[in-house]
Amino acid sequence: MAGVLAAALMVPAPIAPEYVALGDSYAAGAGAGSYVDSSCRRSANAYPALRGKDFPSFKFVACSGATTKSLKPQLKALTPATTLVTITVGGNDLGFVDVMTTCTLKGDKACENRVGKARAFARDQLPARLDATYAAIRDAAPSAQLVVLGYPRLFTPDDGCRTLSKRKREALDDAADEVSGVISAAASRAGARYVDVREAFADHGVCADEPWINALVNPTEDSYHPNKAGQAAYFEALTAAVP
Repeated sequence: MAGVLAAALMVPAPIAPEYVALGDSYAAGAGAGSYVDSSCRRSANAYPALRGKDFPSFKFVACSGATTKSLKPQLKALTPATTLVTITVGGNDLGFVDVMTTCTLKGDKACENRVGKARAFARDQLPARLDATYAAIRDAAPSAQLVVLGYPRLFTPDDGCRTLSKRKREALDDAADEVSGVISAAASRAGARYVDVREAFADHGVCADEPWINALVNPTEDSYHPNKAGQAAYFEALTAAVP
């Protein structure tokens, strides 16, 4: 009997679920209001905050402006005990803010040229950056399920839309499709689950009757980011993929 008790005491206690949310402004929740950290634009409405309610241990470290190269401080939140990691990252590597500024302030050709530059970066340099990022996550949290959430198209097609020209909107949406393919392929190489949110947002982009993405707003850093309803859509896509 004593031997049985001793053996039982030697069995490790089960690890409590721990969720770590990494990434950029789309993961932090910029644009969704109810900010709990103004410098990083972390929102109580963000998909990680909504999912984190289900976990006894939740670390929300996603921060606006993050790139694959600047993500290292966030990775410190990961431990061997981490069981779930979500991440949305890559848009800032392509110069998202500069792309949108160019397309807002300049003409169609300048916008298309800047978008083309971002697409070339996505094809030529982003894959290696994502591979390194996902590998670093695997190293720090080897037991965790890694879930990569992508980006939506910004616009719902509407010939009456007055937010940017049709050529600009099409260029930006085409780029979103290409970037989604790049991120999806990298997630697959890493053995991660990829969550594609484009179809969820298809009828709810800028110009839609019920937009889930902000147009140009004040403060400008919330522009072209999911609003509260958009973050709820991200949350639903995440929970559908990882119940």
